[in-house]
Amino acid sequence: MKPLKPLKPHAEIAEVWPRDGHVRLVGRIHGCPAEGDWRLLLTRRGHTARHLDYPTHVKGDRFESELPIADLVTSEPTGTTGTAEVEVEEWDIHLTDGRARLRAGRQLDDIHGKKKIMVFPEQRVRGLRVRPYYTVKDNLSLECRTERRTEWHTEAAI
Repeated sequence: MKPLKPLKPHAEIAEVWPRDGHVRLVGRIHGCPAEGDWRLLLTRRGHTARHLDYPTHVKGDRFESELPIADLVTSEPTGTTGTAEVEVEEWDIHLTDGRARLRAGRQLDDIHGKKKIMVFPEQRVRGLRVRPYYTVKDNLSLECRTERRTEWHTEAAI
């Protein structure tokens, strides 16, 4: 039997509530002291200079935070697919106290491969579809999609 390797400190997600234009997260800080002021930090993948952060209520090692999905609307194009221009942005979720930066995820259960198992509902705001999802490493991220149809110009046959 292989010995278990110790987990890195992280923000262990217990509950994800995507509704009413917000995503509410509840969990526990695992592997480091939970004293001080903590913030929920979202970093746009591939654009690490782009952050959003929100207050986080911490009591003991338990945390709770909420983010409005309208804050994720951006005008920067990111990609193209097929006949419609589909912009996809992914935001990684961390908790930080200014010193430690803990990745949010669900590591302490016996469910591996959550990406294909746990599916959260999407919400829509101003043309943006937002959906929390677990990554292949069982970390929690947000996927944001916009779709803009390209116009088809056809000439009438003479």
